[in-house]
Amino acid sequence: MGDTVLWFILVFDATLRVSTPLVLAAFAGMFAERSGIVDIGLEGKMLGAAFGAATVALVTDSAWLGLLAGIGVSVTLAMIHAFACVTHRGNQVVSGMALNIMVAGLAPALSLAWFGQGGQTPMIEEGGRFRPIHFPFADRLSDVPFVGEVYSELISGHNIIVYVAMGMVPLAGWFIYRTRFGLRLRAVGESPEAVDTAGISVAGMRYRAMIICGILCGVAGTYLAIAMNTLFIRDMSAGMGYLALAALIFGKWKPLPTLLACFLFAFADAVQARLQGVDVPGVGIIPVQAIQALPYVLTVLLLAGFVGKAVPPKASGIPYVKDR
Repeated sequence: MGDTVLWFILVFDATLRVSTPLVLAAFAGMFAERSGIVDIGLEGKMLGAAFGAATVALVTDSAWLGLLAGIGVSVTLAMIHAFACVTHRGNQVVSGMALNIMVAGLAPALSLAWFGQGGQTPMIEEGGRFRPIHFPFADRLSDVPFVGEVYSELISGHNIIVYVAMGMVPLAGWFIYRTRFGLRLRAVGESPEAVDTAGISVAGMRYRAMIICGILCGVAGTYLAIAMNTLFIRDMSAGMGYLALAALIFGKWKPLPTLLACFLFAFADAVQARLQGVDVPGVGIIPVQAIQALPYVLTVLLLAGFVGKAVPPKASGIPYVKDR
């Protein structure tokens, strides 16, 4: 029984770590889509931020400067997307996919040119990474059954970005539903004509939403490169931006259901990591590729058959043309 409990605690511990970039990216997409902008480019912004953060952290040996660089790269990409979709009323899906493709090729190419290591950066030293934070008495309590194990393994031992991501969820919910900016943000996504009639700039609100989106994606990408891992590698986001969009749709653009969807996908990913190489009685060892596909298969099944009718904001994906 003790080993089983510890196994679940370790799986939930891994779920928290894996869910962090998903939560940040999903809430980034929530701010974008609540303003009426479909942002397929979450993947590209995360990957670009990961490259920027890893490069600056490697050169400066500072995790905080790496974080600022990651946010800067992501916000720049978000502004390119906003410029194409808001100012020039371009197709939002095409613009987002173009950003994804551009970053997927440009980041490894720059990494190869600068570091000569096959599209990845060298290993980042400890000073350039966000290290785990160990709470008081975590080591002493680790041998206490259940309570001590939960405290030492599940609650303690994460880096600051994990705690910020978990604390951001109620803050984002309050921001969207309890502030004037949140009211205007939701109104822009539902009825931009009414917002414009009230004298509020639709374009201005959408640009602000994309800045917030860029900041959150920047933190998510930074986490991938210098907190969850110790270097930048090609395609290290591994579809997390698309999973975050799926979680956002599954959560019907609401904070708490979106958070739970992120946990579900992260739990599937944590389980698949621990099932690799396990000999299942009567089945044998399941191929690694089949286990690794588990989170993505779960995503398809949920969206295809269990999510129900998900209704996005009414103006989502529709460029606003002001009547003269």
